Amino acid sequence: MKLTEINFDGIIGPSHNYAGLSLGNIASASHGGQTSHPREAALQGLAKMRGNMARGLPQGFLLPLPRPNGVLSDALSLDETADPALRAAPWSASAMWTANAATVSPAPDTRDGRCHLTPANLITMLHRAQEWQDTKAQLDIAFGNAQHFAVHDAVPPAFGDEGAANHMRLCESHGEPGVEVFVYGRPGGKFPARQHEQASRAVARKHGLDPARALFVEQNPEAIEAGAFHNDVVAVANERVLFTHARAFADPQGAYGAMREAFPALELVEVPESAVSLEEAIRTYLFNAQLVTLPDGTMALIVPSECRESESVWRFCEEMTAGNGPIRQVIPVDVRQSMANGGGPACLRLRVVADPATVDARFLLDEAKAERIEAVIAKHWPESIEPAQLGTQALTQEVQTARNALLEALDLSELG
Repeated sequence: MKLTEINFDGIIGPSHNYAGLSLGNIASASHGGQTSHPREAALQGLAKMRGNMARGLPQGFLLPLPRPNGVLSDALSLDETADPALRAAPWSASAMWTANAATVSPAPDTRDGRCHLTPANLITMLHRAQEWQDTKAQLDIAFGNAQHFAVHDAVPPAFGDEGAANHMRLCESHGEPGVEVFVYGRPGGKFPARQHEQASRAVARKHGLDPARALFVEQNPEAIEAGAFHNDVVAVANERVLFTHARAFADPQGAYGAMREAFPALELVEVPESAVSLEEAIRTYLFNAQLVTLPDGTMALIVPSECRESESVWRFCEEMTAGNGPIRQVIPVDVRQSMANGGGPACLRLRVVADPATVDARFLLDEAKAERIEAVIAKHWPESIEPAQLGTQALTQEVQTARNALLEALDLSELG
């Protein structure tokens, strides 16, 4: 069995809209009420996936969830008298950010030698808390081979869990045993600390991790208050490399020391405040990037195109790649529609280390599937959505027809 890292991107759904529902997500809040462009958004996401395939990286996908969510609407007894934010929640396309779909522990790290996945309960935000059961339905199919995978229920809602966006893994190579780093926040600040320490610890126990190879690190409350609502907005790891802002963790030296003790081969690439301010790092999503190992063994950082437009960020990237460090390329991609709602390249993907032959092939991307997906998006995804359209019968029919067409094109009608 050949283990490799597969990135599963969320196909951006036909109800993609800017309702500004996510407290603490500055991009989402600042674009609330604007016109969204679901077709453009989905094509941007698909182009990113195709780019990674062209670089020789295995690529999978997860599908948009059923929207509008009638179960949530009924539970809230929604009508025209309800708060607009409540009325918008059942329409949210936020499941496209599959970094929040689950926490994943690869087989080399777990007691039973299977890859374990726990869907995130996402309880801090109503529009996200509705996702995990439908997400699990997809994970149950994609990773239904019980010899190789274990898919769990979410952590009980007493403790907020945001999935892989607050989880990193350090290893010599993806198929080797690793050290898993769980990053949590402490409540009490201006914005919610979405990841609870006890949720992280519960996931580690559920996955059967060796306690000596599972670390629990506190996120810097200043980073959360600046808009880093998930750790992956200020730090990302890949194999031996941790790429992080100097203000990502509450106790940076303590965090680095714990990582080095558990994983002596750690290569730290720290971006100082003097080079890129915390605020600029969050605005451009420099760290919400895909740090990947290319087939030739070198590493590339796939960043949003906003990084190329920032003088300080791009200067740092050029200096970094001109040196002799582990990150040899920085590749900008256009995901502006996702960025306007607070999700960069890293938000859009869930990393799963597995043998592709053990995954349901319907969830693995190739060029033929990409062409089918593109054709469905071009034909059925709304060109634009105004906030006033949410809740209308016309948009309901358009969104449901679009999703059903995609399910049919991918032979996944059981998710209808």
